[in-house]
Amino acid sequence: MRRRLREGTLSWQFPAGEIESGETVEAAASREIREEVGLRVAPTEVIGERVHPSTGRHMVYLACRVVSGAPYLADPEELAELAWCRLDQLSDLIPHGLFEPVRDYLDAALCASPAAGVRIS
Repeated sequence: MRRRLREGTLSWQFPAGEIESGETVEAAASREIREEVGLRVAPTEVIGERVHPSTGRHMVYLACRVVSGAPYLADPEELAELAWCRLDQLSDLIPHGLFEPVRDYLDAALCASPAAGVRIS
């Protein structure tokens, strides 16, 4: 999804947000995805974590399985658009490339399902 306000050089991002008091990383990811793009998801594994080089935020990257819903702009005040793209198109939208563990995960997941794409934000 493309946010209305940039964070540093970032405009296109995966769904993300802050962990609320008493919330686990997995619960925060599920809530943020539901609030931003209307999907109900179940986190399946932690892919990796780091301090983001552009924003300085501590990031935890989770793989999730869609439980229900179809993606839409659930938060149009924060989000400008959603896009569906192939993995090789991400470099046009994410200027510094993907975090290597995320890239490796997507490479493996999409090789297992070659018709799949990546919904980004």
